[in-house]
Amino acid sequence: MAKPVYFYGIHAIMALLTHRPTDALSLFVQSGKPDDKSVNDIIQLAHTFGVSVQTAQKSSLTDLCGSPQHQGVVLHARPLTYAPEHDLAHHSKQENCLFLVLDQITDAHNLGACLRTAVAMGVTAVICPKNHTAPLTPTVAKVSVGAAELIPVIAVTNLARCLNELKNAGVFVYGTALNSSAQAVDTPDYRQKIAIVMGSEADGMRRLTADSCDQVVYIPMASIPMAHDKDAPNGQSPTHQIKKPKIESLNISVATGMILYEVSRQRRLTKLTKTNA
Repeated sequence: MAKPVYFYGIHAIMALLTHRPTDALSLFVQSGKPDDKSVNDIIQLAHTFGVSVQTAQKSSLTDLCGSPQHQGVVLHARPLTYAPEHDLAHHSKQENCLFLVLDQITDAHNLGACLRTAVAMGVTAVICPKNHTAPLTPTVAKVSVGAAELIPVIAVTNLARCLNELKNAGVFVYGTALNSSAQAVDTPDYRQKIAIVMGSEADGMRRLTADSCDQVVYIPMASIPMAHDKDAPNGQSPTHQIKKPKIESLNISVATGMILYEVSRQRRLTKLTKTNA
């Protein structure tokens, strides 16, 4: 059994106590914090499940969890675990299932933010490779504001093979990149079984991952004119201007949110149309 760790933050701890209370071992509360309603709710929930509660100084809590961002509560508990890979077969049978695939997202804050967005946008499960991925640490739980407890996160041995298996199950796989074959993100119809693959900010999707995608999409960004067409004859207006994006790239969690929102928007409109028909 994995060694217990120290979770911190009101939302992360509340979610843990709500969804897997038997994994909670001891709750540490900052002196004076029980007067805070959110903290008091956590204390009451801990008592309900027989979790011991102790008070401690703020500095002691920081030492326990390794972060000053604990909001006055630290929970000693068993760590988050990945859902088994074979669960994908079940998830892929769901009507209009939606998978978020994170390829080489190694920053805990980015992973936590992506999980938060995934839950908000109705993602069925998050998929990541076993290697070169940020582990499911208490920091991920804190940044996700508890969302890490609410969605299956599946670590796979071979991501390209996993994507091909999803395709065989009728899932259409969209990658994200800016190349000659990419479509603007608001062009495809996402009202089917789909997977959205997000690559790392530094390198994007790996080659085998990209080769496994059915279609690639990109997020159009505002651009600024950089220079006139150098081939325009003297005294004549240039035929076009070379343009460069004002911002070269987006943070991975921001880009994930924008793409998943477009998916959610299309699906929501479909439901409204059916309701009003």
